[in-house]
Amino acid sequence: MFKPVRTAMLLAVLASTSIHAQTLMATAASNAAPASVATINGVAIDQAQFDAALRQALAAGAKDSAELRGALKSQLIARELLRQAAQAQNLADDPEIQAAAKQAQQAAMLQKYLRSAIKPNPITEARVKEHYERIVASLGAQEFKARIIQVANEASAKLVLAQLKAGKTFAELAQQHSKAPSAKAGGALDWVSFKTPLKEGATQHFPLPLAQSLIKLQPGMVHAEPIQWNGAYYVLKLDESRATRIPAYEQVKPALARALVQQEIERASAALVANLLKSAKISQ
Repeated sequence: MFKPVRTAMLLAVLASTSIHAQTLMATAASNAAPASVATINGVAIDQAQFDAALRQALAAGAKDSAELRGALKSQLIARELLRQAAQAQNLADDPEIQAAAKQAQQAAMLQKYLRSAIKPNPITEARVKEHYERIVASLGAQEFKARIIQVANEASAKLVLAQLKAGKTFAELAQQHSKAPSAKAGGALDWVSFKTPLKEGATQHFPLPLAQSLIKLQPGMVHAEPIQWNGAYYVLKLDESRATRIPAYEQVKPALARALVQQEIERASAALVANLLKSAKISQ
């Protein structure tokens, strides 16, 4: 059966822009002979290449300065020297290089197509405000800062509990054993709040069995037994609890708007793929 393309992959392609692709677009946009910033063995590094490298450095957080521009020029010169050395060994004909060139061309083509084909709806101020109010309405009086360790089976979870009783720290064991994304952070999760009595689908994406156990704990306590959910077992600890703190709308508006934009791009991407599937002939 055909598996739908993950829209996260589309987003990654849509967001990525290489120096090479920027250079091609900048060069195509100009009919005049490009200005040269350096010439290496008769090969010019034009201004468009340098400008693209500078834009990428500034976008990454660098500050424009004479030192930065000098370093970028040196890097471009070094890259051209290496390219010439590789070309002298006829590496352009290497199958691995040709495959990489084909992939880069396809990625650039897909990127351009997605820019024009994905049509997300605009995110209005009213929609952001509504999203904020819906989140606020879903919060309970208390919020909780938890840690989890996710393992594959009950025996592993009980082993972790035994090691905790023997004196090992939760963070250390999370880094060693947990399969959850929070493992690198010692199992630490973000603050979460939910109304009681708890209901399925109303626990801020926190699994209901874990939420039911979490609200029974005191800060510093570990749940005595492993908690099973969705084919895995969890060891749960409550680090802190406090009265729910609701940030002002203006404070969180930019983050909420970004989240809604991403959701809208996800929706538009899925709609695009679904529409293409209607007329596609796929065999596996």
